[in-house]
Amino acid sequence: MDSATYKIIKEAIHRIIIQQQMKHNETLKNEVMEAIRLEPLLNTAQIEVNTDEGIVTLSGTVDSYVKKRAAEHVVGKVPGVRAVAEKIKVKFGADDTKTDEALASEILKALQFTPGLLKYSISVLVEDGWVTLVGKVKWIAQKEEVERAVHHLSGVRMITNNISIRSEREDDVEKATIKNAFLRNWAIDDQEIEVSVLGNQVTLMGKVHSLYQRNTAERIAWNAPGVCNVHNKLTIEYPD
Repeated sequence: MDSATYKIIKEAIHRIIIQQQMKHNETLKNEVMEAIRLEPLLNTAQIEVNTDEGIVTLSGTVDSYVKKRAAEHVVGKVPGVRAVAEKIKVKFGADDTKTDEALASEILKALQFTPGLLKYSISVLVEDGWVTLVGKVKWIAQKEEVERAVHHLSGVRMITNNISIRSEREDDVEKATIKNAFLRNWAIDDQEIEVSVLGNQVTLMGKVHSLYQRNTAERIAWNAPGVCNVHNKLTIEYPD
């Protein structure tokens, strides 16, 4: 085969690959847009979608932080999504705008009446609607409960949850507990997930078939008694 023929064949193969990628991107984009359309919270949201080799970028505006998070959650479940770049902005109407002082006061009241959190000291910082949460709790569920108590409040534009997990257990985390929890969950194929434990630190390695599985595996590991940190090194490999 001479060099001219080789070059023609190489360019033809390259064009075919590009066409297949464009077709896949368009198909994934349509599936993501349909998932957003079918979510009741988002049926009036102005969300734009772009896709590139499984990476989905969301942009546009919504009128609450709850909708911002809902969009990210819904899109993460769509098969073929490898990662979500979420650039949605929260834009309030005139009636929902409030000062940072007023929002901070509402957040403190919400936390005060959240069951199970009274004995924990949670610090709150609010800057232009951006809420930062700091403190220590014993369980990941408690960390998430703090955020749930806050995220629905009008005036919240963004939440950074810097609450750390400090288990009172001195025993090492049991690897078998996490592996058995994987077996009980329908969404996880535990055969390709390797769990390693060092003290209260858990590392997940291996392959999963969706972003949803990756996130679910991490959540299961966090729920094991004594876990203070989870290093999620799972890679996403979609079946042919």
